Amino acid sequence: MDLGLRDRRALVLGASSGLGRASAAALVAEGARVAIASRSAERIATAGAATGAQVAVAFDVDDLDGVPAFVGQVEEALGGPLDVLVTNTGGPPAGPDALAFPREEWVQAHRSLVLAPMAFVEHVVPGMRERGWGRVVNIVSTAAREPNPSLMLSNAHRAAILAAFKTISDQVAADGVTLNSVLPGLIGTDRLGALLGSPEQIAQAAKAVVPTGRVGTPEEFAAVVAFLCSAPASYVTGTALAVDGGRSRAV
Repeated sequence: MDLGLRDRRALVLGASSGLGRASAAALVAEGARVAIASRSAERIATAGAATGAQVAVAFDVDDLDGVPAFVGQVEEALGGPLDVLVTNTGGPPAGPDALAFPREEWVQAHRSLVLAPMAFVEHVVPGMRERGWGRVVNIVSTAAREPNPSLMLSNAHRAAILAAFKTISDQVAADGVTLNSVLPGLIGTDRLGALLGSPEQIAQAAKAVVPTGRVGTPEEFAAVVAFLCSAPASYVTGTALAVDGGRSRAV
């Protein structure tokens, strides 16, 4: 299937590793002109070389006031305004006691998981509406739909951005702009290792709780992101799509 992404200009955030990096690689493979960003200049340069992204630049998404200038820099480097935006931010700390997180961690989680993606959406989407075409995909978590007992901060704030994307999608759909969220389950990334332990422990956990009996790959996840960024996905908007091997139990 031709996804209609050749020469489309895309920005992928949090792309130095894991799901963001795989999503960037998938868009590059479809012929898009891709810019990638993360906090670490060294890691994003390495990811740029590995994915074939045209632009790889360090930027801290928590710098909300710096978003307009940063997007302008990216658009200049790509040769025009963004057609595709993939927002992706790291997860906040985990913990067994939902009432034990200090206020500072709540504030930081809100900034990273809600305010940061919204700063990019607010800056990029008006231009997409004017041009009559745009794709925005947010990488969230299945915890936004089915809360994880140890991920209180992620549960709360990812659910909030899910609702925000749904609200915006209704208002911009008639202008040819779609906003969707993708909810990863157990995907083989460094983040999963930090939460669950060794590869053997992760494999055992997946076999116990995932109907497919295994962990998903970043490439499998990225294929879904690329489709939602595509021209054929023009009638898909306001969705929250789980990529989790069937683990989610909600209908």
